[in-house]
Amino acid sequence: MIGLRSKRIASDLAIYLILTVMVVIWLFPIVWLILRAFDGANKGMASATVFPTKYTVENFKLLFTDSNYPYGQWMLNTFIIALGSCVISTLLVLMVSYALSRLRFSMRKKLMNIALILGLFPGFMSLICLYYMFKGVGLAANQENPRIGLLGLTLAYSLASGTGYYIVKGFFDTIPLAIDEAARIDGATKNRIFWTMIIPLSKPIIIYTILTSFISPWCDFIMASIFVREKEVYTIAVGIRRWVMEDTLQVTMFTRFCAAGVLISVPIVLLFLVMQKFYVAGITGGAAKG
Repeated sequence: MIGLRSKRIASDLAIYLILTVMVVIWLFPIVWLILRAFDGANKGMASATVFPTKYTVENFKLLFTDSNYPYGQWMLNTFIIALGSCVISTLLVLMVSYALSRLRFSMRKKLMNIALILGLFPGFMSLICLYYMFKGVGLAANQENPRIGLLGLTLAYSLASGTGYYIVKGFFDTIPLAIDEAARIDGATKNRIFWTMIIPLSKPIIIYTILTSFISPWCDFIMASIFVREKEVYTIAVGIRRWVMEDTLQVTMFTRFCAAGVLISVPIVLLFLVMQKFYVAGITGGAAKG
């Protein structure tokens, strides 16, 4: 008995040790970024110490006071794009998932398989093609109307979102079909069943869809760097990347870059903490029959 207990304790200690090392490795870049955001020594990446020798909040103040780098405008641009994409993507994903979960029509399984296969390819493979498609219909940024790129970028993020149906469809599959059948007997249409019965029962998966649809454009750099070219319509990811590119010695702007990175992560962290319960319920519910 003592031998088994000793083995169990040794096994637990080994697991906790491995997990502790993994947590330290995962948290170190985040802690280092936060410390650099408050670094007042302006040594940038060349700093030889983990902890700054001088602390300041000046890096955060400069984000909103330096007219050459309109961080506040970039944050507003990013919020508009993320919110617009979130609304469109959530509606598309929910409607596509409902159709594939509750309706039966020809080519249904083939369409599901095609969408699943397309989802295996990285989105950046289609960036150049997307840009020229949007440019052809006047939705790419240009010098005469740079803000049109914000609309084009919002649509580029959201129009293909329906191919990510499988988690939401899996959640809809867990809702009993008897609800639909009872509603149809009472004369309800499929549209009414979706909006007045299925949607109210799907709060966890809706929250999950909203979170994922909002976070992706909020943090994206690759697609945004293709669609927006003028400084006044930059998203935050594109704008702060320009700081580092312009600062060849990576000293003057690097600490401000870190401050911007910390600040842009705060809304996402708060949103996730508030919605965590629904997020977990949505992803686990969707995985049950996905």
